[in-house]
Amino acid sequence: MAAPADRFARSRALHAQAADVLAGGVSTAFRAFERPVPLTLRSARGARLVDADGNELVDFVCGMGPIILGHGHEGVVAAVTEAAGRLQQAGAQSEAEVALALELRAAMPSMERLRFGLSGSEAVHGALRTARAATGRALVVKFAGHYHGWLDPILTATSHLPPAVPETGGQQPSALADVVALEWNDPAMLERLFAERGDEVAAVIAEAYPCNAGVIPAAPGFLERLRGLCDAHGAVLVFDEVITGFRVGLGGAQAMLGVQPDLTVVAKALGNGFPISAFGGRAAVMDEVATNRAMHAGTYNGGGISIAAAQATIGALATDPAIYRRLAGHAERLRTGLEQLGARHGHRLVTAGTGGVFFAWFRDEGGVATFRDHLASDLVRYARFAALMLEEGVRLIPAGRWYLNAAHGEAEVDAALAAADRALPRLAR
Repeated sequence: MAAPADRFARSRALHAQAADVLAGGVSTAFRAFERPVPLTLRSARGARLVDADGNELVDFVCGMGPIILGHGHEGVVAAVTEAAGRLQQAGAQSEAEVALALELRAAMPSMERLRFGLSGSEAVHGALRTARAATGRALVVKFAGHYHGWLDPILTATSHLPPAVPETGGQQPSALADVVALEWNDPAMLERLFAERGDEVAAVIAEAYPCNAGVIPAAPGFLERLRGLCDAHGAVLVFDEVITGFRVGLGGAQAMLGVQPDLTVVAKALGNGFPISAFGGRAAVMDEVATNRAMHAGTYNGGGISIAAAQATIGALATDPAIYRRLAGHAERLRTGLEQLGARHGHRLVTAGTGGVFFAWFRDEGGVATFRDHLASDLVRYARFAALMLEEGVRLIPAGRWYLNAAHGEAEVDAALAAADRALPRLAR
C-alpha cells in the first residue's frame, strides 16, 4: 500500500529553506513548537487559514491572541489602508493618537494617563521601570506561571516553580537580582513576603486572569488581598492584560473581576493583529513618565498604522457588544464538547476559561486550580493532540490555549468538535 500523501509537504520544504537563513526557520521561539512542522500560511480570512499546501484550516491560534475581530476584518483593513496613505510614520503626534488614548481610558478608567508602544514585552518593561521610579524601590514580585514577556529582567518562573532563576541561555542571574517569584493563589506566601520585605517592594505584577500557563483564576479574595497589601506598603500593583485586554471584555479582566490596578499593560487584541501596546495607570504614577524621570521611548510608538488599527478594533467591539456573548456561547459549546468527547474516547479532558480564551488539559484525575496542577497535567499528550487536530484541519496552540474571535460561528465549532472526534481515538497515552 502506498504511503499517504504528506498534506504539509510544501510547508516542510519551505521550513527547510527558511532554516538556512532564519535561525531555527522561524522568527519567534513559539512558532518552533508546531507539529508536524511550523506552518507556512498563504492567507487568512475570518476564522480560517489557507496554508502553503492549499489546506484550509479552522483557526484557534488567532495570531497567538491578537485576532479578536477575525483575520482581514474589513473595518480594520480600511482604516489601516487610509492611514498608510495619509500619515504612516511621521515621528510626531497625531490627532488620532489622542483620540485613541481617550477611548482606552473610557474602556479602562484605571488608565488615567498612558503611553503607546509596539509589543507587550516592552510595555511591561515600561510599567516596571515606572513603578520603580515612583516608589524609589527595586523589588518586583511576580507569580509562577505568569508570563510577562521575554526580556531578561522579568523572564522567570514561567515554566517552573519559584525561585526566580534564569529561564534561557544568555540571561544573567544578576538581571533577576531584584525579582521574587511567588506561587499564585498562595496567600500565606504573599503575606510572609510583605511582612518581611514590604518596604522594599516597588511593584507586584500579575496576570489578573492568568491565561499563559493554564487559565487559573484568582481564588476568592486573593486579588483583593493583593490590592490591600500593595496599598498598605506603598507598592504599585501592575496588571498584565496583554492577553485579556479587549479579549475578555472592553474593560479587560479588571472590569470582569472588580479590582483596579495602579498600572495596566495591554497589547495583542488592541490592534487585531497590528503591532501596538500601551501601559498606563494612575496619573500620580505616570507623572514619572510625563516628566521623563522614568524614560520611555520608541521610534514607532503611536505610528499611524498601529493607531488606526486599534481605533477600528475598539470601535467595532464597542459598536457590537454582543460579540462577547457570542464568544462565550461558542467557548461553552467547545469546552463541553471537548470534555464529553474526551470521556467517550478514554481521554479525560478538563477545561477552564472564558469566551475569548480558554485552556484544555489531559488529566487522569482532578481539575487545575494551581500552577502545580498545570505542570502535573499531560502536556506532552496535549501537544500530540494538537498535531492530530492539525491533520484534521484545525489549528491549535500546542500548549493548550484556545483563542476565539468574532468570526467564529457554529460551523467552526462544529468542525472543531468533529475533528476532535476523529483525532482522539488516534491519540496514544
